[in-house]
Amino acid sequence: MYYERTLSSVIKESSKNFKVILLTGPRQTGKSTLLERLSEPNRTRVTLDDTNILSLVKEDPDLFFEKYHPPLLIDEVQKAPEIFLRIKMIVDKSNKCGDFWLTGSQKFSLMQNVSDSLAGRVAVLDLQGLSQSEKQSDPKRGAFTPDLPLDTNRNSYTTSEMFSIIQKGSYPQLFSTSTDWELYYKSYIDTYLMRDINDISRISNELTFKNFLKILATRTGQLINYTDLSSDLGISPNTVKNWISILQTLNIIYILPPYFESNIGKRLIKAPKIYFMDTGLASYLCSIKDGNTLSESYLSGAFVETYAVSEIIKSYIHNGKTPNIYYLRTSNGQEIDLIIEDNGKAYPIEIKQTASPTLDMTKNFSLIPDNKRGKGAILSLTSTFMPMRRDVYSIPIAYI
Repeated sequence: MYYERTLSSVIKESSKNFKVILLTGPRQTGKSTLLERLSEPNRTRVTLDDTNILSLVKEDPDLFFEKYHPPLLIDEVQKAPEIFLRIKMIVDKSNKCGDFWLTGSQKFSLMQNVSDSLAGRVAVLDLQGLSQSEKQSDPKRGAFTPDLPLDTNRNSYTTSEMFSIIQKGSYPQLFSTSTDWELYYKSYIDTYLMRDINDISRISNELTFKNFLKILATRTGQLINYTDLSSDLGISPNTVKNWISILQTLNIIYILPPYFESNIGKRLIKAPKIYFMDTGLASYLCSIKDGNTLSESYLSGAFVETYAVSEIIKSYIHNGKTPNIYYLRTSNGQEIDLIIEDNGKAYPIEIKQTASPTLDMTKNFSLIPDNKRGKGAILSLTSTFMPMRRDVYSIPIAYI
C-alpha cells in the first residue's frame, strides 16, 4: 500500500521554481518512491548505489551526462560530490526548472556541496518516515502549533494502541508488506546504516558502535552527556561526539537545542537533548518487541516524548518548513518539554504519558514572558481535545 506523502505538493511547487530539487532523509523513508511517483514519464532514474554508474560519474562525468540527460532523477548523490559542479554547469545553460531531482541520505555533507555549487538553484527538502497524518490518509495536515485549527474528528487511539504505534516505527516498508518487524530493523542496521556510517568515517570496532547505538537509544529524550556515554563504552568523549555527529548527518537522530530567554538568563541549562527520529528503530535497539512491553518499560515516558517530538518535526519538514523548536530547563529543575517559535510567538508544550492531563502540568509556562507566549498545550495519551483555559489546550498526541 502506498501512502500519499505531505511533501508531494511542496515538491511539485518547488520544481516549478527551482532548477534542482534535493531530497534528503534517512535510508528507506521513501525518497525515491515519492519522486518516481511524481515524475513525468520521460524522467530517467539512476542510482549511485550502482557501482558501475558511480564509477562512470567519477571517471568520466561528461560521458555520464551524454548517456543520462535531463530530466533526471539521481539517487544517493552524496557518493559523488563532484557531480554538483557538473549539474551547475548544465542548469546554468538552461532556463528550465525541475530538470534535476536528487536524493541523498547524508544531509550535512550534501549541504556543503550544495552551498559551494548550487546556491540559489536548488530547493533542499527533507523526508522522514511516515508521519501519523500520512498513515491516517490526511497528508495535507499543516505544521503543528497549539493554535492550529484542529479537526476533532481525527482518529483517536486507546493508550494500548498508541504504544503499539510508537513501538512499530515509521518506515514505509513496515506498512506496505507483511515484513517481519525484528528482521527489518536488524537488516536496516546491518545493510544500510553501518554501510553509510563507514562511508562517512571508518569505524574500527563495529561491535562497540552497535553497543553505542543501543545505549544511545535508552537516552532518547534526555540531555546529552558525553562523559557518561564515553565512560559506559570505554571510549573517549571526542569519539562519542563524532559518532553522534554521524548519526545526525544520517538523519537518524535530532539534536534539540535549549531555549534562550534573556529574562531567565544564566539559570538555563545549555546542554542539548537527543531524540531518535524513528521510535521503531529505538525500540529495536532497546529490545522492546511489542507495544505492551513498551508501555510497561521504564523508557515508556521517554518514548512517548520522543514520538511526539518527532511527529512535530515531521509536520514542519514535510510541509517544507524549518522546525524552530527548543526545550527549556532551569538549574533549579523547572522545565518545558518543547517550545515552538513561530510568527513571533513562543508556544510552550508539555508532553505527558498520562491519559488524564491536569492544568498543574503547565505551571512552568509562565517562564516565557506574557508578551511573547503563544497558546500552550499538553500533548498526552488522552483521546479527546479539551480547552483547559483560554490559553492552554489538552491535545491528543494522535492529533499532531
